[in-house]
Amino acid sequence: MHITNFLKHHYRHFNAAALIDAADGYNKHLAEGGKMMITLAGAMSTAEMGIQLAELIRQDKVQIISCTGANLEEDIFNLVAHDFYERVPHYRDLTPADEQALLERHMNRVTDTCIPEEEAMRRLEHTVLKFWEKADKAGEAYFPHEFFYQILLSGELEQYYQIDPKDSWMLAAAEKNLPIICPGWEDSTLGNIYAGHVITGDIKNVHTMRTGIQYMIYLADWYTSQATDESKVGFFQIGGGIAGDFPICVVPMLHQDLQRHSVPLWGYFCQISDSTTSYGSYSGAVPNEKITWGKLGEKTPKFIIESDATIVAPLIFAIVLGQ
Repeated sequence: MHITNFLKHHYRHFNAAALIDAADGYNKHLAEGGKMMITLAGAMSTAEMGIQLAELIRQDKVQIISCTGANLEEDIFNLVAHDFYERVPHYRDLTPADEQALLERHMNRVTDTCIPEEEAMRRLEHTVLKFWEKADKAGEAYFPHEFFYQILLSGELEQYYQIDPKDSWMLAAAEKNLPIICPGWEDSTLGNIYAGHVITGDIKNVHTMRTGIQYMIYLADWYTSQATDESKVGFFQIGGGIAGDFPICVVPMLHQDLQRHSVPLWGYFCQISDSTTSYGSYSGAVPNEKITWGKLGEKTPKFIIESDATIVAPLIFAIVLGQ
């Protein structure tokens, strides 16, 4: 309990106190029988959030994940190509010429971390294309995360593993068959690659890949079956954007469009964001605004921590994991 004791002794005010309150609220929500959705925006997989997220999955402290296509694939990029990554701690000092030099070396930069195109993206493309083509020829269709689950569970990538597999949240999710929502998957490296293979004719049916609207239908069915007054679903949002905005809308859709009024609202809400609350800044809006949209209730526990998620989320997860 060393991390938790340190935090509870020193984190007493402002964003620090909000962190403690949010973590305690997360634990209380689970202790009362609730379920939790975690949403991942930004570059959380490249930030290696999987080190703790995988353990949360294994300990049943998260029941569903919503993430961008980038976070879905970048955890696996890191799994198979970690030794080829390069860190650029002085990234703020890079000139356009420096950036061009990285491009010519096929090193795609995400803040201070460069993802190697050949060892990560192309290596995965060679494998995933086989699974896409197999499903396409069989007339089958799967979600992006389901294709990844098939690949990971097949063991085909094991020869390339360069980190401890227990630190891959996607591998942990595959082993649990954890529900994942990935809105806007086409806005990702492999989404672009998939489009390219459809254009060239390698994939005959674009609908071999199930995407957005089908994900919302999938989430509506999951939420309706899982959310009850005795076991509400919480919403732990890291960053803003589509990873959070898309799934939180399932509740007003169920109520307003499907008339399923017995389905409860989200039972807990926390957002970590460095987006300053301002007029017109939806991702930076305070949680109370979501009451007017039928997403949260007047008495829903609500927390907002205005800070860097790569610092805050691991600390909250440490408390939830009892570290």
